[in-house]
Amino acid sequence: MFSPWYAWSGRDDPTNNCCINVATYGKGGRFAMTDRGSSALRRSGDTLQVGPSSLNWRGKELVINIDEVSSPPLISRMRGTITLTPSAVTSIELPLTPDGAHVWRPFAPIARISVDLEAKGWQFEGHGYFDSNFGTRPLESDFSTWTWARYPTATGATCFYDAVRRDSTKLDTAISFEPSGEARHVDAPKSEPFKRTLWALRRETRADAGTTPKQVKAMLDAPFYSRSVVETQLNGEAVQGVHEALDLNRYAQPLLKPMLAVRVPRRKNWTF
Repeated sequence: MFSPWYAWSGRDDPTNNCCINVATYGKGGRFAMTDRGSSALRRSGDTLQVGPSSLNWRGKELVINIDEVSSPPLISRMRGTITLTPSAVTSIELPLTPDGAHVWRPFAPIARISVDLEAKGWQFEGHGYFDSNFGTRPLESDFSTWTWARYPTATGATCFYDAVRRDSTKLDTAISFEPSGEARHVDAPKSEPFKRTLWALRRETRADAGTTPKQVKAMLDAPFYSRSVVETQLNGEAVQGVHEALDLNRYAQPLLKPMLAVRVPRRKNWTF
């Protein structure tokens, strides 16, 4: 959805602008996102393949095979496997607009991951999740800003979706997930602002009264988008999770597309 090439194409055929985005963080971290043509796309009931990389369901595990080249300034090969094992796969969908033009689908909000990349120190196991967003219109057409966060808790995980739509209405949703996959809407504390990003992007997330969220790890920091690990307090429990902030007013600016193209190269042709 952030491909400048898809925007420049007039958003005609989404299969002609497909990619598998891979980002690693910390020392030696890399970012790969190559926009590929429809000849690179293969799909079946249990497999999605885009060029040299693929996602494949093998029983109860999702196996992600990575073979990409990272973008400037650190250009190198990114190869390896990530295996995701959900505690349960849900059937839940959350419409983000009243007409359902945008939908959030938390396939596996609680999971374990095993990472085995061909680089020193990039082998580990931990807590993970698997979700997706679907839409039939550009995000910037329907939203001004949004924040999303997922915090593992002692009993499962809690996700927050907060957004301001173009018609000035707001999305204000908190959902609690159990390891069984059961989900329920929950009452949540108010959103609290915390320190802006290096690009001065405004951020906020839910926090108990009297507490201030804080970033504990920077991940991606772009003029219109931020991803980071954030610590906050929910119902008296200190939690850390992935937080995203998106300014779609900034993203809609034409000058951003050429900047993105540097990080998202286009490779139209592919032969299996």
